[in-house]
Amino acid sequence: MLASTSLPLSSGDFSLDRRVDWARGLLSRGDTDTALDLLRQTIDDAPGFLAAWFLLGHTLERTGVRDEAIGAYRRVVTLDPEDKLGASLRLARLENRKPDGMPPAYVRTLFDQNAARFETDLLKTLSYRGPELLRSAIERAARARKRPARFARVLDLGCGTGLMGAAVRDLADELVGVDLSPAMIMRAQAKELYDRAAVGDLLAFLDDEDGEFDLVLAADVFVYLEDLRPVLSAARQRLASGGLLAFTLETHRGNGVILHEALRFAHGRRHVRSAAKAAGFDVALLERASTRTERGKPVDGLLVVLAPRGAQSRRNTRLANRPVRSASSAVSRP
Repeated sequence: MLASTSLPLSSGDFSLDRRVDWARGLLSRGDTDTALDLLRQTIDDAPGFLAAWFLLGHTLERTGVRDEAIGAYRRVVTLDPEDKLGASLRLARLENRKPDGMPPAYVRTLFDQNAARFETDLLKTLSYRGPELLRSAIERAARARKRPARFARVLDLGCGTGLMGAAVRDLADELVGVDLSPAMIMRAQAKELYDRAAVGDLLAFLDDEDGEFDLVLAADVFVYLEDLRPVLSAARQRLASGGLLAFTLETHRGNGVILHEALRFAHGRRHVRSAAKAAGFDVALLERASTRTERGKPVDGLLVVLAPRGAQSRRNTRLANRPVRSASSAVSRP
């Protein structure tokens, strides 16, 4: 994934910035050698130019020059300890080790930069269908429990521009969204789907939020978390008795967690079940489903619905006869 190299991280010199743009164009045309020469010249003239170092690392990685690529990415992390470009993730892959989590600044910057084209890329280019699959899973889980798929309070974790919110607005009396990216939240608010939409870290929001939710959702969000245990435990504390936690994941044939080439985490089934058990959940639904394509091929994924272990419904059963609130009547209140 090279999208983050388009970040407006200027050297302060227009001519040097243009060199990086030219190098990117050369790479797109397959002229790797000329691109490398240009990037090295640029770094000689501007040793602190973050975007040039990152693109150099990417180019060296792509051409198999592993040691030099590692050196370039280390320089990026040194120049930017917050790691807005995600160089530490690339380092972990090159060094065959587990990363130290997903840098929040990387995730926030990635989605801030891509907010304008986010939905077009997902729906048209990647054939994204996560929200519809997740809604179907929620409805099936509710039927299996002989309860209505109606919820007093719904929390959409990593709500993005509101695709998941639109899919469940008619099932919720109150819909709350939270996302790390301010640019994504602005677009979600503009749709007037959410009663409240907040900018924030998922774990911090779950820790600080008052009250309980009857349904907690996370559509293609936990792919940016390595270990599911902390977020599942935090969600369990905010979930009403009888509520549901539903989410999508990317997966692989093994049992643990891997960071794949697209810099997202893929979780094995055993990790999902272990994390759910540790957090106090029963697995109501766990099945394979692809929410998107990448390079023309379906990405292996999982649909997961969890229920608090042994919990009895306290609130959902009284919702069956409540009037459904339409999406058009919802007002977003930041």
